[in-house]
Amino acid sequence: MVTTTKLAAISTPAKYRLTVEQYYKMAEVGILGIEQRTELIEGEIIEMSAIGTKHAICVSNLSELLTIQTIQIAHVRQQNPIHLSDRSEPQPDIALVKRPSSRYADCHPRPEDIFLLIEVSDSTLKYDREVKLPLYVKAGIAEVWIVNIEEQVFEVYRSPNQDRYEQVKIYGKGEEVSMSMFENMAISVNQIFETI
Repeated sequence: MVTTTKLAAISTPAKYRLTVEQYYKMAEVGILGIEQRTELIEGEIIEMSAIGTKHAICVSNLSELLTIQTIQIAHVRQQNPIHLSDRSEPQPDIALVKRPSSRYADCHPRPEDIFLLIEVSDSTLKYDREVKLPLYVKAGIAEVWIVNIEEQVFEVYRSPNQDRYEQVKIYGKGEEVSMSMFENMAISVNQIFETI
């Protein structure tokens, strides 16, 4: 029988957390396959969910509308990495970033380059809210939208403050979501969900 004294001495194994550099090295030498969809979150390799048809059309619709409205002032990136820290390179569904796009030839966008991040959530809603959103607020991302496909609403998070967003608002059908940095530009919730 193990006594309480001995239990205190037993420790759980420590997790080894990768850096972004180690993560890319694993891909370079073939440990991570090209066909694998992964992202690095706080040093852990996370396998990403398969992209369903509703998710895909929603990302395409958003990307098209954002591109039309911000073509002169921002670049729309779809499902590409952003560099948040030495141990985190998530792949949001959409990142609206500063122009010119050539500035990302040698590095992925960093928090100071990002106007808006969007996560389109169907099977990933819990993960997006509980894992990725805290990561984004910690990095100081000014604005994040979670497009909740099941409930057909936009969850809009603004004003990061340490470990939470100060402003949270839900937008449903019949409403428009404006971007805090580009207030004269807006996305109609109906436009996004009418095709799914």
